[in-house]
Amino acid sequence: MEGRTAQVKRERLVRTLTFWLRPAFALRIVNRFQKILGFDRSMALASSALTALVPLSILLGTVFAHYDAAGRIIRRYGLTGAGAAAVGSLFSSPEGPSASFGVFGVVFLMISVLSFTRAAQRLFEQTWELRPLSVRNTRNGLWWILTLGGYAAVMALLSALLGGYALGLVALACGVPVTAAFLVWSGWILSAKRIGWTDLLPFGVTGAALTAAYSVGATIYMPRLFNSSATRYGVVGAVFAMISALFAGMLCLVASVAAGREVRDELVRIREGHRPSEREVRRQWDAVVEQARSRWRRVRGEISRRPAEGPDR
Repeated sequence: MEGRTAQVKRERLVRTLTFWLRPAFALRIVNRFQKILGFDRSMALASSALTALVPLSILLGTVFAHYDAAGRIIRRYGLTGAGAAAVGSLFSSPEGPSASFGVFGVVFLMISVLSFTRAAQRLFEQTWELRPLSVRNTRNGLWWILTLGGYAAVMALLSALLGGYALGLVALACGVPVTAAFLVWSGWILSAKRIGWTDLLPFGVTGAALTAAYSVGATIYMPRLFNSSATRYGVVGAVFAMISALFAGMLCLVASVAAGREVRDELVRIREGHRPSEREVRRQWDAVVEQARSRWRRVRGEISRRPAEGPDR
């Protein structure tokens, strides 16, 4: 009885995966990603985040003596040597009377932060085809920045308390629902509450899963990236590494928004009774498999002919 139950669960899981990963639906996600210029949008978000978060971190380190952004990045990714030294130099603030920020510096910081919020706001507006609000949504953007700081503090606390268990997987698992809730809140507040919570749930779940995968990959790859870039270019290399890391993270975010929108639309179609039949889903997969086999046979044929053609050349 237990074996049959397990088999039924496996069959149900396979049917679910084949339905949501079917070629037609995956193509709709890719088209949505291209429609919002996903790669350009990711680079714009990464650039805005870099110009906003680095000065903000330096300011916080100047005002609050216990805040050490460089130390957190070094501990989070296990940086050593040139990578750790470059990050420390990048986030270091001058000591003494010259450490105060002038009016121009504060204004520039506010412009950078608000530019980052508007870049994130435009992502949701463009994906959900909403009328752009631009600076009229500034108050919600400021609320989002404050929430972003709270989210970062919660994730840092989870990493400090649970990071030593099971290679950090416990902290990562506990952070997934926090990330999902923050992403849903982000879409709701940045869209000026024009996108409903339930409509944003697919985006939150998808974004939390991709963020967790990105976090694992970053933990493995980031030390090598920072150390190699800092060894070759010094502090500028740390900037290159940070922009690369931010681009990868923002790419996950943009892809999650595109996928979340299409999942929400698909759920609406299912509720309206427009779910594709199992025969249609099977037909799509059979076409993909047959196309892959045809290409593989053609490649094998070209490879097998090359040795015979070699001596004649």
